[in-house]
Amino acid sequence: GLSEYLERKRTGFARFYFLADDDLLEILSQTKEVRNVRPHLRKVFENMADLEFKEDDTIVAMYSGEGEKVDFYKKVDPRDKAVENWMGIVEGMMTLSIRHALKTSVEDYMNQDRNDWIISHTGQCVLNGSQVHWTAEVEEAMQKGVKSVSDYYDSLVEQLNRTVTLVRQKLSRMATITINALIVIDVHARDVIGNLVVEKVTDISAFEWISQLRYYWDNDDCYVRCVQTNFPYGYEYLGNTLRLVITPLTDKCYMTLMGALSLNLGGAPAGPAGTGKTESTKDLAKALAK
Repeated sequence: GLSEYLERKRTGFARFYFLADDDLLEILSQTKEVRNVRPHLRKVFENMADLEFKEDDTIVAMYSGEGEKVDFYKKVDPRDKAVENWMGIVEGMMTLSIRHALKTSVEDYMNQDRNDWIISHTGQCVLNGSQVHWTAEVEEAMQKGVKSVSDYYDSLVEQLNRTVTLVRQKLSRMATITINALIVIDVHARDVIGNLVVEKVTDISAFEWISQLRYYWDNDDCYVRCVQTNFPYGYEYLGNTLRLVITPLTDKCYMTLMGALSLNLGGAPAGPAGTGKTESTKDLAKALAK
């Protein structure tokens, strides 16, 4: 009977499948005390470590494990609701809030100096907002010809050097983590364009370009494309975390796994132990916010 009861609760909020029976029972036994769910959040969400409660127990913001705060788009009222119901509402509000923050960062990018923009937005939205604009700028340059792509490469190098100057300034811990992750992604973006210049690629459907993870803001939503795969961005809150250096082998791994996703198949990276198979897969999940 207990197993059936727990199964019913897990059906109501699928992320409860991540929890052991003991943890789930502890949450369910304290349904009236909504704040007691906080120690279990990291087991259910990727990087939601805490919630900000008002005196009336409404929830207005979330915190990552690193201490980064993201305000909810609307407040969540968990009172007089079953725990699986209000945690489902929190999950929906998390994705809605990240989508709103990403949309704001994409719009602000054109109106602010890039270095100021980096510091004024949450880490996840800086990384993805930057890639949305990078994708658009590359395709615009490619349509104008080889000279334009070469000029864009020079501007990327200059942009990267300006970002590096930020590291030498006195910054908050959050800003430092964001900039470190952004530099890793920007270096790979520069290398991709360098290859396009060498190969004299000006067709936006050329394999050298479509084999990359490309970010598009279409119909008020973010999509990640790779070759034939067009995958909706997941808006899972990732906090402010570092990213792996992207090598040509990582690109091949991403391409294969994205192809598997579009066909609803599984992907299984193979190779010796300790070569980064699991970490690469986890980093792709970060790139897709899933």
